[in-house]
Amino acid sequence: MLGNFGYHNPTKLYFGEDSLGYLKDELKNYGENVLLVYGGGSIKKSGLYDDIAAILKDCKKNVAEVPGVMPNPTVEKLNEGIEIARKNRSEFILAVGGGSVCDYSKALSVSIHCNDDPWQKYYIRFEEPECEIVPVGCVLTMAGTGSEMNGGAVITNHESKLKIGHVFGDDVMPKFSILNPLYTMTLPKYQMIAGIYDIFNHICEQYFSGEDDNTSDYISEGLMKSLIHSSGIAVSDPQNYEARSNIMWTATWALNTLIAQGKSTDWMVHMLGQAVGAYTDATHGMTLAAVSLPYYRHIMPYGLKKFARFATEVWGISKDGKSDKQLADEGLLAMEKWMKEIGLVMNITDLGVTNGMIEGIADATLILDGGYKVLDREEIIGILRSSMK
Repeated sequence: MLGNFGYHNPTKLYFGEDSLGYLKDELKNYGENVLLVYGGGSIKKSGLYDDIAAILKDCKKNVAEVPGVMPNPTVEKLNEGIEIARKNRSEFILAVGGGSVCDYSKALSVSIHCNDDPWQKYYIRFEEPECEIVPVGCVLTMAGTGSEMNGGAVITNHESKLKIGHVFGDDVMPKFSILNPLYTMTLPKYQMIAGIYDIFNHICEQYFSGEDDNTSDYISEGLMKSLIHSSGIAVSDPQNYEARSNIMWTATWALNTLIAQGKSTDWMVHMLGQAVGAYTDATHGMTLAAVSLPYYRHIMPYGLKKFARFATEVWGISKDGKSDKQLADEGLLAMEKWMKEIGLVMNITDLGVTNGMIEGIADATLILDGGYKVLDREEIIGILRSSMK
C-alpha cells in the first residue's frame, strides 16, 4: 500500500425493501422548498412517484418538479433545471431515478447559485464551486453508476460534441441515498446489463493501475467476483432479489472512492466511452463495453503482472506453468466470453459510430495519465478502429 491519503464519505445509505421509510426522517433536516428531479416517467408507472409525493406532502414540503431528465443529461436540461430551481427558491433537491438523474441533480446543486456559466466553469475549466451548494438526496432506481455515493456529475454538450464528468468534493455528494433493489426490477433487460458492465468497468478503472501489494486491489477482486456471479443469475432471472440486491450494493462500493485509496487510477475506458456517447447518445455502459477489450489489449504489455493476476484471481485460471502473457491473454478471453454471455454490445459500430466519426471522437477523448500507458492521438484512433470490429 503506497502513498498517503485521507478518507471520508459523508453519504448516509439506507438499503433494503423498507428503505423508503427513512425518507420522512431525512426530509425534516432540510428546507421547505423541494425540487423533485426524475426521468422519463417510469416512476409514475411503478407507483414510486405517488409514494414519494405522499411523503413530501406529509412533510409539508413545497414541491417543484424537473421531469424528463434523459439518460445523458444535457447542458440545455441543466439550464432548464436552474431556471425552475431559482424561480421556486429550491432549498433541497430530491433525485429519484438512475445514475443520470443523480448526476444531473449534483450538477444542478452547484449551478443554481452560480454566477458563472456552469458548463464553462465546471466542465471546461474544471473549477470548484464557490457559491452556495443546494443539498441533494437520492432515491435510486437503477444500479450502475455509483452516483448515489460519490461526487461525480456527467453532462453532455451536443453542440460541442463533448460528454464530460466532473468529480466534485464532499459538499456535493448526496446527503443520503435510499437503495431498494425492488425499484431496479422494472428496468428493461438492456439497461440492467449496461448497468452491470458500468459497475464492472468502474472497478477495472481503479484496479488496472499500480504494481504494489494494495489492499484496495483485493477488495476489487472480491467485488468483481461477486458481480460476475450475480450477473449470470440476474440475466437468466431478472426478478431474483438476492442477485439484484448484490448487484446494487456492488455498484455503490465500486465507485464510492473506497477502492481508489492508495492507488493511481486509469479511467481511459470512460474517456473513450464518453467520447463515443457524445457522438451517438448511446447507453453509457454499452459504450464502455464496446471499447474495453481493444483498450485493455493495447495496454496489457505495460501492466502485464496485473493482467496476469486478474486472470488467476478474478477468473480462476490456473497458472499451470504459464507465462504472465499467456495468463493475461486467457484472462481477457474469459472476460470477453462473460461479456458476450450477458449480452453486452461488443463494438461501437453497433452503437452508430461510422468511419467518418473516428477522428472527431478521438479529438473529444480526454487523455489521462493514471494508467499503465499514456495514449497519444494515433493510439486512440487505433483503439477506436479496433472497437468497430
